[in-house]
Amino acid sequence: LAKPRQLHNTHWGLVCPAETPEGQACGLVKNLSLMCHVSVGTPSEPLYGYFINRGMEVLEEYEPQRFPNATKVFINGAWVGVHTSPKDLVDSIMHLRRYGDLNHEASVIRDIRDREFRVVTDAGRVMRPVFTVQQEDKVGEPEKGSLRITKEHMAGLNEWHLVNEEREEMATGWEYLVKSGCIEYLDAEEEETAMICMTPEDLESYRLQKMGHDVSEEQAPNQRLKTKTNPTTHMYTHCEIHPSMILGICASIIPFPDHNQ
Repeated sequence: LAKPRQLHNTHWGLVCPAETPEGQACGLVKNLSLMCHVSVGTPSEPLYGYFINRGMEVLEEYEPQRFPNATKVFINGAWVGVHTSPKDLVDSIMHLRRYGDLNHEASVIRDIRDREFRVVTDAGRVMRPVFTVQQEDKVGEPEKGSLRITKEHMAGLNEWHLVNEEREEMATGWEYLVKSGCIEYLDAEEEETAMICMTPEDLESYRLQKMGHDVSEEQAPNQRLKTKTNPTTHMYTHCEIHPSMILGICASIIPFPDHNQ
C-alpha cells in the first residue's frame, strides 16, 4: 500500500512522483507529468444512438431471463443497456476512436470479469499518450506485434517549419499521429485494461521470442534494468513513449537524477 502522501501506483505517468512541496502540503499538492493531458469533455448522446444501432438492448426493455450473461453497457457511469456480443462493440468503438471518428479523449473500458463495458467522455480526467501496437495482420499495415508508428510518421514530425495549411496537406504533426492511430490517450481506468511495454526494444525482443527466436537476456552493467519476458503475456497493446515521461517539468530538468553523488 502507498503511504498516505505518496503517489498511488495508478497515477504513475499522470502525476509526477517527485515534485511536491516540502512541509505541511507535502503529498497533497501534485504536479502533472510531462505529457499529461486533462480532458475537456465531449457530448455522449451520439454514442447512445450508435450503441442502439449496433444491437444494444435498451435498459427499459431488458429482460434478465432472456440474456442472463449479457454485458452491461455504461456511458459516463449511467447504465444505459446490455449487449450480447460485447467484443464486436468494443472493436468498433476502438476503431472509431483510433481513426478520429470518435474524440480521442473518450475512454473505452471493457471489464470482462464483471461483464461490463464502460465509455467515459466527461471532463476533468487526466490522460497520457502512449504508442499503439498492431493487434492483427492487415494488408498495408505494420506487422502484428510491432509499433504502428513508422519512419514516414517520424519524418513528418520534422516538418515543424511548415505553416498549418501545409501541415494538413502533408499529413504531419502530433494531431496527425493521434488521428492515424499511432498514438492513443489512456486515462487511469483504461490503463488497467491495457498491456503496456516499457520501450520499443522490449517490444521487439518479446515479438522475436514469440516467433521462437532465442533472445539473450544478458545485461550490460550500465544498461537500464529490463523486465524479464513473461511467457504468460498474450500480447502487448501499447508501448510507452519514453520512461522519463513519468516526471513533471521541475523533476525532469534535474541533471543525473538517478545518481546519488
